[in-house]
Amino acid sequence: MKLDAKAPEGPIAEKWTKYRSTVPLVNPANKRNIEIIVVGTGLAGASAAATLAELGYKVKAFCFQDSPRRAHSIAAQGGINAAKNYQNDGDSTYRLFYDTVKGGDYRARESNVHRLAEVSANIIDQCVAQGVPFAREYGGMLSNRSFGGVQVQRTFYAAGQTGQQLLLGAYSGLERQVGMGTVKMYSRHEMLEVVKIDGVARGIIARDLISGKLERHFGHAVLLCTGGYGNVFYLSTNAMGSNVTAAWKAHKQGAFFGNPCFTQIHPTCIPVSGDHQSKLTLMSESLRNDGRIWVPKQKDDKRAANEIPEEERDYYLERRYPAFGNLVPRDIASRAAKERCDAGYGVGTSKMAVYLDYAAAIERYGKAEVNKNNIENASKELISELGKAVVKEKYGNLFDMYKQITGENPYEIPMRIYPAVHYTMGGLWVDYNLMTTVPGLYALGEANFSDHGANRLGASALMQGLADGYFVIPYTIGSYLANEIRTKAIPTDHPAFVEAEKQVKDRISKLVSIKGKQSPESFHKRLGKIMWDKCGMARNEKGLKEAIVEIQALKKEFWSDLRVMGEIEEFNPELDKAGRVADFIELGELMCVDALNRNESCGGHFREEYQTEEGEARRDDENYMYVAAWEFKNESDWVLNKEPLIYENIKIAQRSYK
Repeated sequence: MKLDAKAPEGPIAEKWTKYRSTVPLVNPANKRNIEIIVVGTGLAGASAAATLAELGYKVKAFCFQDSPRRAHSIAAQGGINAAKNYQNDGDSTYRLFYDTVKGGDYRARESNVHRLAEVSANIIDQCVAQGVPFAREYGGMLSNRSFGGVQVQRTFYAAGQTGQQLLLGAYSGLERQVGMGTVKMYSRHEMLEVVKIDGVARGIIARDLISGKLERHFGHAVLLCTGGYGNVFYLSTNAMGSNVTAAWKAHKQGAFFGNPCFTQIHPTCIPVSGDHQSKLTLMSESLRNDGRIWVPKQKDDKRAANEIPEEERDYYLERRYPAFGNLVPRDIASRAAKERCDAGYGVGTSKMAVYLDYAAAIERYGKAEVNKNNIENASKELISELGKAVVKEKYGNLFDMYKQITGENPYEIPMRIYPAVHYTMGGLWVDYNLMTTVPGLYALGEANFSDHGANRLGASALMQGLADGYFVIPYTIGSYLANEIRTKAIPTDHPAFVEAEKQVKDRISKLVSIKGKQSPESFHKRLGKIMWDKCGMARNEKGLKEAIVEIQALKKEFWSDLRVMGEIEEFNPELDKAGRVADFIELGELMCVDALNRNESCGGHFREEYQTEEGEARRDDENYMYVAAWEFKNESDWVLNKEPLIYENIKIAQRSYK
């Protein structure tokens, strides 16, 4: 099948404007007769549901949490990018576009990324109008800070809880529509199947997680806004409920999966402390804005951080990448930390950590405060006290969180950090309209593959989620729905709904009937270890081939020795978990297949066989400048479809942040 991205013709800066001016529309009277299903109510889902309902469509929104406010978007900390150029430091739509494509190691689709950069400024205006409390300068102007992979300040933020504040803004818009009756909200519901009629998405099968009952829901279109699949690694920064099930059901119904092996490892996480952990905690990339990362110059140094003098510290990012320093992109910072730890310079009891130090920032801010207040001959203690107050205002909740988890005071001693699985750049393949290869089925936000290439720049996940929901899908869905105005609501006793529900019911019954000895959690943990060890921060041919065999064996064991406690038609989190782990196991195999196919290193995909003498990623543009879109055929059987990536507006070059 030929993949058609459906990007408009013409100069890239005019594509989106031309598209919006010529796309078919649905008139207000017809919108009232069209039903849209939105699965997931994070930033992409809540903004899409609210906006589409505001336009007049009938919307059904589903989330497996007890409230849309619990979506994992709430956990985002550091900020959201927008090309406002408030700092007058040279930012522009083109520069945001360029930084995003370069940051993704030239593996993203140009047209989608430029559109994202174009609408970024609108997102900030929209959110300010909603009352999102972005940080402001003393004079009242919105504040910006630096993030990795760029040399301008374009990241808007709300302390260290930007995701929470943005989600509350989208949630307020969603709840307004719920109150007006244009959105029907289904919380504690999980989508377990896409219903297709004549090859077109026409609804879903959902399970009420409280009663265990299965439900059929019709929609003229189905939007999947279900986030990423980082929890395939078991330990990640994702909420423990985050899963791939909705996207995976779509994949098995014909939606191609794009670049599944492109996983982002975040360099700034609290290190693993033991086998008892079921998730990891992110410390925002915004901390790299002011913090300095270092390790001792002496191997296996047993001294406390504050006992190591300045001349015996290796600020290795500043040494290796002088142009960007501590603000190199996440994949580069992560690999650099791993390299130092593997070489014997790690710190902490596990020796799998590096320091993130705020001493210099506290002193710098303290001196600035002393000058502002005209204090003569200020003591070191006063400078430190004033500096800590400034840091507290900027990052206080992050510092508090670190102290609660580790018992250490980061104002006094450096934080210890280590890379961990965070965001997934892969996802369902979509065209310019955000439609998958299944007509009528869309994927928004992290659930699709389109905007980040092989590595996501920090503060662009929130940007993409809200761009897709507020400013992209309201236009692009009209292109499809304009041809659906004569389609009446299809009764859910249609044979396709009956058959889809039967398949879901049979699978659930099979999970419960195995009556083996091992819990879903134990299988998930074992899968995660295989994935992290052999398809994690570094991959190689031997390890990936071993991983595929091991995952296939794990899958066989899962379906023969799983034990699910409880009954089907009741509140049963163990059963929910079992279904999600079954899908993770299948996804894990495809991720390894994809990583094995891509004989190059790019962004977060680091094949050890393909690196420069200095240990940097070595791309193969001649053979791998394409989106790998995998088509499901049968168990452990996929067909590779390629979407060539053509760069007409950016000069391809080896990424350098030196």
